[in-house]
Amino acid sequence: MAVKIDKKIKGYSVVTPEDKAKEAARPAPVAAIESLPTADVIQMHERIERPEILIGSTYKIKSPLFEHALYVTINDIVLNAGTEHELRRPFEIFINSKNMDHFQWIVALTRIMSAVFRKGGDVTFLVDEMKAVFDPKGGYFKAGGVYMPSLVAELGSIVEDHLKSIGLMHDPEMSDAQRALIAEKRAAYNQLSKKNSDVTGGLFPEPRTSDTPRSEDVEVTGEGASFPPSATMCHKCNTKAVVIMDGCATCLNCGYSKCSG
Repeated sequence: MAVKIDKKIKGYSVVTPEDKAKEAARPAPVAAIESLPTADVIQMHERIERPEILIGSTYKIKSPLFEHALYVTINDIVLNAGTEHELRRPFEIFINSKNMDHFQWIVALTRIMSAVFRKGGDVTFLVDEMKAVFDPKGGYFKAGGVYMPSLVAELGSIVEDHLKSIGLMHDPEMSDAQRALIAEKRAAYNQLSKKNSDVTGGLFPEPRTSDTPRSEDVEVTGEGASFPPSATMCHKCNTKAVVIMDGCATCLNCGYSKCSG
């Protein structure tokens, strides 16, 4: 294409391929950048406002660390209500007690947990994180003989129970063989207790594990089983149900045995 020159030529230079490459490498002017088309950012989440009414459950914690009980309330929101995709998800958590010694960290913890619940996604990781918290002063045994390494760990256990109740978590199914093994171990220990009772002249006239636990027995919630007070804690199921049978430590709750691994 011809270009008409109206002014006097004072000088000229030939543009080389290197000059073109340098020109292309230079940053574009700000005005040019602002004029370029921009992509719209799409937020991949749904903002859910808190309804006026939420359904939930309240759990009681009676810990030897506190004089008064703690009451843990977890409220759920119902998504897709009335459809086949209806789902309950935790939305907020509150802890109330007459004991106000630890009010600050309890409020902070519940607010953080509530924020995680509202964020959505997989919130089950809270259970493992909280149950792994250990009190440097030592843990305690809750009702049923289950060991709790800290108060935070028991809160994690409550969250786990709640998530199971609304279907977000599931217990691993115990096989029929495992159930049969536990029943066999309990029956064998009962027989051993009867033999010891006869030898000692009636020191233990009844089996130390029975359907109706005595006052000194440790009651285990769930199946309603009872274990002898001399039982020690099982590191696998955290229950005081380990007894010595045939020279081997055996758990009467989960069937774990050091001899069989």
